[in-house]
Amino acid sequence: MRNSRKRSQDEDSSSSSSSKLDRHKMAHHHRYPDFNFGDSYNQFTPHLDSGHRVFGKRTNSAPYHEAPSVAPKLKILCDIVAKTPATAVESVLEESGVRVCPEDVVKVLKLSYDCPGSALKFFRWASLQLNERHSAQAWDLIVDLLGRNCLFEAMWDAIKSMRKEFLLSLATFKSVFDNYVVSDRVQDAITSFEVMDQYGIPSDVAALNCLLYAICSHGKTRLAENYFRIVKERVRVDGETYAILLEGWEREREVGRARFTFSEMVSDIGWDKRNARAYDSFLCTLIEGPDGMREAMKDFNAMTERGCYPGMKFFKFAIDESVRKSDVRSAKVVWDAIVGKNVCLPNAAMYKSLISLYCSTREFDAAEKLLDEMVYYQAFPDSETYGVLFHSLIEHKRLREAIPVFKEMVKNEFVPMHQDCCAAVKTYIASGDPHMGLKVWRCMIESYTFDLDETGNLLVVGLRDMNRLPEAVKCAEDMIERGIKLNSATLTKLKQSLSKIGKTFAYEELLCKWKSH
Repeated sequence: MRNSRKRSQDEDSSSSSSSKLDRHKMAHHHRYPDFNFGDSYNQFTPHLDSGHRVFGKRTNSAPYHEAPSVAPKLKILCDIVAKTPATAVESVLEESGVRVCPEDVVKVLKLSYDCPGSALKFFRWASLQLNERHSAQAWDLIVDLLGRNCLFEAMWDAIKSMRKEFLLSLATFKSVFDNYVVSDRVQDAITSFEVMDQYGIPSDVAALNCLLYAICSHGKTRLAENYFRIVKERVRVDGETYAILLEGWEREREVGRARFTFSEMVSDIGWDKRNARAYDSFLCTLIEGPDGMREAMKDFNAMTERGCYPGMKFFKFAIDESVRKSDVRSAKVVWDAIVGKNVCLPNAAMYKSLISLYCSTREFDAAEKLLDEMVYYQAFPDSETYGVLFHSLIEHKRLREAIPVFKEMVKNEFVPMHQDCCAAVKTYIASGDPHMGLKVWRCMIESYTFDLDETGNLLVVGLRDMNRLPEAVKCAEDMIERGIKLNSATLTKLKQSLSKIGKTFAYEELLCKWKSH
């Protein structure tokens, strides 16, 4: 469990001396490689054996309790690690008679982050069975486990032992960077990057990008940029470096800083079609700023003129923002880049957003065209996509256009929302189309069992008023049998119409059914 406590600004100044001390320790450790992991283990045993973390009490329930399908052998080992006092872990493990393989060690360590002392003793116990040949993944987990629990001195001792076994990799240092940053020790993360060469791992652009990502992803992009300014003099940065910084500015909504970084990127490495990730973050950041959509579209056009395009994130964001602001013009420009220039495949959510935009501006032909073309781009409409268009067509009395949408929707086993069914029945009956009124009603009663009375009575009266008396009576009978309340006022109107044509007996039969239900 990570230490999420933040130091106050007053503490920052006092921490600088401790950071320098830690850096001295790192260098000191490098000069004396014989100081091994076993020594560190003994040094930290008093803290680890106490059953407490350096920064707080151990949680009552270990994470393995929440893990699905833990194998019986692993559960035994995890139980021992989680529930046994650290001083007795090794003896209890020995008494268990359980044998482990490298894969078992990895799985147990992954589930034992809440118990650093006991996990470390399990690791030492297992090394005896494995002839002290732990896998690189197991060592990486130990480094991460110690780092997450703020046991940084022990973490570095583990790293030195890994170096002796030639097991260190960039993945090891990624964990170091992340855990220092999470613990509000960014300078120590930077120092770790600077001493990587001493541990046989090059402090190149790949490592720098890992460091900057750890810093930026935890809301400290200004600190990352400050170091970036220093280190770029000796490390040749690439497009990913700038993408990481731009993603940081995006998370922190720093429009001005993002624009400065983007300009610097173009100046340093030029325009590159492969750098869609950086373009993505930059444009998404601009959208969040004042007059955001206009600014983003201006830079988007500048990119496309050079054959460079952002990724799917921006396209979806831009479409959603266009919908929010009813900006059809921008939406069409973005959509033309997606589909017309075949930059990426639009998904169903993007289609739904654009269809809703066209519906809100009453451009129904364009909306229907989008619905028709979806399948050609492997984006299949769902209930909401159909529903957006059907709702708008009914709301604006575009009843003829709504018919094929409804039929296709039902054919694909989707149902309009309850309120849309009610509105459609009412509107079709009012427009003199009993056929579609009945079609929607049948769909409605097959799909919903609530709030049917008002629409059902409206339909019966509407059919009767259009001289469709047999259908009105049949519909009334079906409502009674389904337990849908037929109003006395509706019955009275049916009685009047049936009496006029000499079919009072039909009314008597209907009344009898009505009373019996």
